[in-house]
Amino acid sequence: MEISDFSTSWFSLEGKRAIVTGGNTGLGRAFTVALAAAGADVFVPGLAADDGETERLVSGHGRRFAFVEADITTPGRADEVVEQCVDTLGGLDILVNSAGISLLAEVQDFGRDEWDPMVAVNLTAAFEFAHAAARVMIPQRSGKIVNIASLFSFLGGRMSPAYAATKAGIAGFTRAYADELGEHGIQVNALAPGYFATAITERTRSDPDTNRRVLEHIPTGRWGDPADLMGALVFLSSRAADYVTGTTLVVDGGYLVR
Repeated sequence: MEISDFSTSWFSLEGKRAIVTGGNTGLGRAFTVALAAAGADVFVPGLAADDGETERLVSGHGRRFAFVEADITTPGRADEVVEQCVDTLGGLDILVNSAGISLLAEVQDFGRDEWDPMVAVNLTAAFEFAHAAARVMIPQRSGKIVNIASLFSFLGGRMSPAYAATKAGIAGFTRAYADELGEHGIQVNALAPGYFATAITERTRSDPDTNRRVLEHIPTGRWGDPADLMGALVFLSSRAADYVTGTTLVVDGGYLVR
């Protein structure tokens, strides 16, 4: 491949088929719309039925949208969802493991009741979906898997031992799958958002002292907007990232440098 071959069309996802877990709420909705805007059809498994907004946004880009109500922590459900996606959209080229939860409590109050569901959603479900997707992608010798990591993949965090553990686990899992799937033409990367203004951070943003401390640590001086992640996701999902694998791309407004 010569440098003269480069084209911005490498960022196009025209004709691609994607699964975005939890892709109809929060950051997941931004990921779904980003893929659709770049040309992909999107299949979304989630707990809460879509309110119609995600489908409207995807359809506005002329792409197909399919939603299935699914508890992604149920053993075997990932295999079923991947099969449904292939039947509905005709294949699978991109998997975005976006679904995640965050339960907060002081150390002495944080027990298995908080730990277990977070591990199930944030880490085990991501593994099961990647495993199911790989079985489709290996024979076609192509595919992109993007796991959603976090600043907590690199840092600790008060009141969030399970969140930090699962997001550090996502970074390690990403590297392990990248190592094994590279020979099959599949790239596996992670996208690590910093502090973003979503429902999951509402508690932090609503506390004036905590909000101030966060903003003082971000060189750009603001919370991230979900739209700030869309270009990064499209890049990692596209041909432009064919030689990028096993990395965790941080989008944090500079938080980690300060």
